[in-house]
Amino acid sequence: MTIQNLIDTGRFEVVNAGDDLTREIKDVFCCDLLSICMSKGIEDAAWVTVMGNVNTLAVMTLTDMACIVLAEGARMDEVGLQKAQSEGFTVLRTEDPIYPSARFIDDMIHA
Repeated sequence: MTIQNLIDTGRFEVVNAGDDLTREIKDVFCCDLLSICMSKGIEDAAWVTVMGNVNTLAVMTLTDMACIVLAEGARMDEVGLQKAQSEGFTVLRTEDPIYPSARFIDDMIHA
């Protein structure tokens, strides 16, 4: 499944459409503690979190995750949004809780 496929479901609001919407999402990762994310983040994953700041984007870069999905109605702060735009990172958001959001993505990956 690609990032564009995820967007096309209509379940997630696009905060910033990154540079590569054809990038494949191969897994889902859920965590809100950045130090754990740095050591256990999964390459090519959709990272479902409530952390919407520039530090989240830095960890995304370190772990090479495909995109960030802000759950629980979380929003990217202005500095993070500017960084996402300038670096071409895909950031999506939803009002849904973390677990159902991650489960939905996982079901799509394994469909």
